[in-house]
Amino acid sequence: MTPRPHDTVAPGRSPHEAMAHAIGARTPGVGDYATPIAGLSFFRRDAPAPPVVCMVEPSIVLVAQGAKQLWVGGAAYPYDTSQFLVTSLDMPANSEVKAASAAQPCLGLVLKLDVRTLAELAAQGGLPPHRDRRGSSGVGVGIGTATAALLAPIGRLLELLEEPDAIPVLAPLIHREIHYRLLMSDQADKLRQIASVDGQGHRIARAIDWLKLNYTSPLRVDELAARVQMSAPTFHHHFRQLTAMSPLQYQKWLRLNEAKRLMLNEHCDAASAAFKVGYESPSQFSREYSRLFGAPPRRDIEVLRGGARNVEALVAGAANTATTDLELQAAASSSD
Repeated sequence: MTPRPHDTVAPGRSPHEAMAHAIGARTPGVGDYATPIAGLSFFRRDAPAPPVVCMVEPSIVLVAQGAKQLWVGGAAYPYDTSQFLVTSLDMPANSEVKAASAAQPCLGLVLKLDVRTLAELAAQGGLPPHRDRRGSSGVGVGIGTATAALLAPIGRLLELLEEPDAIPVLAPLIHREIHYRLLMSDQADKLRQIASVDGQGHRIARAIDWLKLNYTSPLRVDELAARVQMSAPTFHHHFRQLTAMSPLQYQKWLRLNEAKRLMLNEHCDAASAAFKVGYESPSQFSREYSRLFGAPPRRDIEVLRGGARNVEALVAGAANTATTDLELQAAASSSD
């Protein structure tokens, strides 16, 4: 049953308990769930899971129960209920569930960040001085402390789910407050990388936006650098520093993941998917796909389709299991 507002903020309930209660009531099973509040989604996982490939956006992630870990460029960023994960750029990563069970599922939320709001708040002043941590990684991801000052507006945002009519008026105000709290947090520097219009991080973010729209076209790094008013060496250095990969590697990642989507959701064969995303050689596509996903395209897609159908069989019940198995066998024998 969906909790009433007085249940969500029950006396004696900690912010994380209230958050877990609200999220648990709106996540009936394993998966990701959108909410009526723009940019806010919930997730639920009932068991630990190995890293899976994903694309992160400028956002924060809070776990109300359990623990997760993000991998970027070979570095691990573990976080639990005492922390939050912040990502300042669109970048490839691997997400891992570290602590979860059926009795104590991993429950959490993802809130997308608005770069314009960050820039407006940074321009207003009144923020702590920028800290230049020499020798620290410039990758656009960090782990911060989930303070009471940050959790308070997060809690109020969740309470709005019980007042749908108030969401259009109050959610933008609370969203702005959350941005302010993040700019006052121990991860403020990560967000200032992209908030400053004249900063290198903002230029790299613009380049990433261009790559996402033009990933099928041949990439000339010097031309992309000029597009964002940077020299090629400086552009390459900052791009790798912020995303943990080169521009060409980033483009390759975009191509391979779009090809995977085409094969899985639109039933394209491997060669057709390769050509659609910009590859000229199917054999090169197959090699690079295997390197990223751990299996050749056909085998990987068969496993994913089989896994999805197995989940459907569990939901449908034992009466449908035999039929589902036959469908899987037929799909395996006839898939291209």
